[in-house]
Amino acid sequence: MTDQAVDGPVAAGAAGQFIGRQRELKALRADIERAGLDTISGRKAPRARVLLVAGRPGAGRTALAEELAGRLADTYPDGVLRARLTEPGGEHVPTDRTARALLDALGVDSPPGADADLLAEMVREALAVRRCLLLLDDAGDAELVDPLLPDNPECLVVAVSQGPLTGIPDVRPCTIGGMDPKSSIELLSRFTGEVRITVDPQAAETLVEQCGGQPAAMVLAGGWLAARPQTSVADAAKQLRALPDDPEQPTGTRPLARAFRLVYESLPAPAARTLRLLALAPSGLADAHTTSALAGCSVSAAQSTLEDFAALGLLRRTGDPETYELPGCLAPFLDALLACEDRPAEVQLARARMLERTVRLLQSCRAVTEPDGSAARKRLAGLPRALRFASAPAAGDWLRARQSALLASARVAVADGELDTLARRLIAALVRALVAHRGTEAAAPELYGLHQLVLGVAERRDLHREQAAALLNLADLDAQTGRTRDALLRYRSALDAGRRANDPYATGRAMESVGGTYQLLEDWQRAADWYGRALSQRLARGELADEARLYGRLGAVQSYAGRYGEALRSWRAAAAGYRRLGDLPGQARALSETARVQEYAGRPEESLRTCEEAVSWARRAGDVRLEAALQLRLADTLERMGDPAAARLHRAMAEQLLGSDPSGLRNP
Repeated sequence: MTDQAVDGPVAAGAAGQFIGRQRELKALRADIERAGLDTISGRKAPRARVLLVAGRPGAGRTALAEELAGRLADTYPDGVLRARLTEPGGEHVPTDRTARALLDALGVDSPPGADADLLAEMVREALAVRRCLLLLDDAGDAELVDPLLPDNPECLVVAVSQGPLTGIPDVRPCTIGGMDPKSSIELLSRFTGEVRITVDPQAAETLVEQCGGQPAAMVLAGGWLAARPQTSVADAAKQLRALPDDPEQPTGTRPLARAFRLVYESLPAPAARTLRLLALAPSGLADAHTTSALAGCSVSAAQSTLEDFAALGLLRRTGDPETYELPGCLAPFLDALLACEDRPAEVQLARARMLERTVRLLQSCRAVTEPDGSAARKRLAGLPRALRFASAPAAGDWLRARQSALLASARVAVADGELDTLARRLIAALVRALVAHRGTEAAAPELYGLHQLVLGVAERRDLHREQAAALLNLADLDAQTGRTRDALLRYRSALDAGRRANDPYATGRAMESVGGTYQLLEDWQRAADWYGRALSQRLARGELADEARLYGRLGAVQSYAGRYGEALRSWRAAAAGYRRLGDLPGQARALSETARVQEYAGRPEESLRTCEEAVSWARRAGDVRLEAALQLRLADTLERMGDPAAARLHRAMAEQLLGSDPSGLRNP
């Protein structure tokens, strides 16, 4: 169990041992066993039971949920899944992002670009055959929770929220307030030591009363005292009491606000400024590099500052020893201070420094995967040691650990609207790093979101070339995941953008892709029309390789449409193009397809001669596999022509080339 909660430090103290809340834990466990409304009515429960831990941020609500999950973990053999439904700044996390993260945790591949409904359904299907505990933290709205609820009564959902989740039936709420005095003093003693409590127990009671029994406030006060071993608990209580309340704060939040102000006002000016700037850290996650860039200090100084903040209770440690998280209950205070005490230009400069540092780290992360002696490795050697990775595996581990924060950085950069050039560089570097370490297919879900961000910037800035590129990338992923109609619309939009940019590559690529999409839809006439348009452009530009490929694609759809005469002309033109290029395997394949069309057209003798010519060119190319496949094509043709002896001869030649198992070679 971690020492602090998502919404504030847990009721656990510095050592991480859970303190107090035994009555609440007992009630929550009893609620699990208690009959639900469906059971009482004689029906089988259709969904997982939902337990709700409700309370103000800083009350230790997440700590209680985590403690419950830890105690129940052995009961749920398929594990505990965690998801945070609200960002530190208060924005709701979109359901599709949450669902994708849960699917990743379950080891289930999620299709790139899928909508929230499909992804949530995939989560429910995955949990339908598992016995899991699902912990949904900072659930600001029932609409964020409901789509993720498993249709499996063997699962349990523990939700953490500030209020009720109206609309979800049979929710078992457990509302928590302040801790009892005994547990509060025990928590405080974890920071101060027992002696300082024992010498003045009344002052300790006063201090926890000033903190409203809120764990987050007591941890801040305890951290402040721990940093001042000569200061008495009575002095802390006196100083805390002397701080005025903010009348704009809700009454229940004022003890935490005073405790935060006590700690904040004790910081040196540079540290206070650094703390305020941590409000800019994406998803509230900060490491030494992020802090160094924001504050404009060295990495070692930033690391020391982060450790000091963690000791004071201003940050909490995460599972990654190099990363710290800003408690959500403190985020509103830092946002207000940042807006009040820092000029907008300085804030923007700090954000730009942070994004620029992220770009450089991502470039280093990708460069370390390049071969020794490459230009990228040479540039890497020139970077400061703090920006270099020891090895490709180390860079990959860093990328995996920081992926959520890196994606959040890209979203923040695009949403800012004033750092679009930097945002584009960041997204490009992140795309390259993901592809280098994970591959295009594995990283496709993340790449889809990044291409959408690029599209947003390109549309905002009227960058037609980048708009076309983003649309092409998105359409490719749509086509790969079966959203053919969506892909078609995006390819047509990419064509329009390419024309506005006067980009022949984008327009040619878009026209060919439109043709390919119509081919998938088996609309042969439109496919041939679009392939023809793309071919005309390639012919005008003298791009021989693209011409040959497009003649082949045109010949294929003409064959499917039964227009064999046109298909033969296209395939012959493709073969001639490959011959001019000196691409012997390509020429052999084009001749093989020509032979196929001739056979379809009822001209077997011509088909046989063309196929023999294709075998000859494959032999000249030295492509053994292709030659064997064409020998099998010859054998099939001879069998249909009534010459089984010759067919056996060619089949034997194919087997001699590749062995006795020629499966999979029938379509060269």
